[in-house]
Amino acid sequence: MTRSQSATLFALGLLLPATLYILAIVAYPLFDTIVLSFTNAALRPTYDFIGWENYERIFSAGNFTEVIIRTFVWTFFSVALKMIIGTCGAVLLNAAVPGQTVFRILTMPPWVVPMAIGIFMWGWMYNGQFGMISGLLQNFGLRDSPLPFLAYGNTAFWATIVTDVWIGVPMVTIYLLAALQSIPKDLYEAAWTDGAGRWYRFRRVTLPLMVPAMLTMSLLSLIATFNSFDIIWILTQGGPSGSTTTMIIDTYRTAIGSFRYGEGAARAVVICIFVSLFCIVYFRAVRQLSKGQIR
Repeated sequence: MTRSQSATLFALGLLLPATLYILAIVAYPLFDTIVLSFTNAALRPTYDFIGWENYERIFSAGNFTEVIIRTFVWTFFSVALKMIIGTCGAVLLNAAVPGQTVFRILTMPPWVVPMAIGIFMWGWMYNGQFGMISGLLQNFGLRDSPLPFLAYGNTAFWATIVTDVWIGVPMVTIYLLAALQSIPKDLYEAAWTDGAGRWYRFRRVTLPLMVPAMLTMSLLSLIATFNSFDIIWILTQGGPSGSTTTMIIDTYRTAIGSFRYGEGAARAVVICIFVSLFCIVYFRAVRQLSKGQIR
């Protein structure tokens, strides 16, 4: 065996455990879900293959289209707010101000606190009778009566977005802060020497060099938000009247709540397709960025 063949076999041996892990944890469950989506699997021990019937059923139902649109709207506003607030927070935390370390530590509690506890806390604050937000609105004269945020469709929808943003902003902020700190100081000094103002330096130096990190963080946040289950389920369980039902909530209700495993698997496959499309768009953007086509 030549040295190159030995090196190749050694490399394959190192990759083998990770490959087996991915096949067992990711590939097999995904394949099994796809197969299950073409069946009428339910609580009964046996099931039959029914072709595309599950997909025809879910797309012929008008409410599923509404669920898809609601999921995209919910994801768009949540991710956009997280990226905007996270970018602003990273820039502020990167500034040389007194107490910088304290401010960085204060960004961590929403991320460090267990998610369920944080969501329950927001649920109490949204309560109309004894919630803090409703009480403040009444104390400042903005409301004459209690406002139960989670009892109405519009307010419940935006309440879940606010909660998701509160939980997700710290991760975005810390990630973008690390990207900011990796930018060479020489570039800022050169721009300052040439007479560039603060806004010009931010627009021409900081933002272009943060684009790769912002793209990566946007994709990670988008996937996590698109598949977010805990926040909506704990706060509203998809209600009231389905106003906060997203695709992942709808899939859970179909597969687990109604025991229609085949149809639930079909809905899960649709979610996987959407997430895959997001990844394709991301990798194309990264490829164009590496070629210098994104300015």
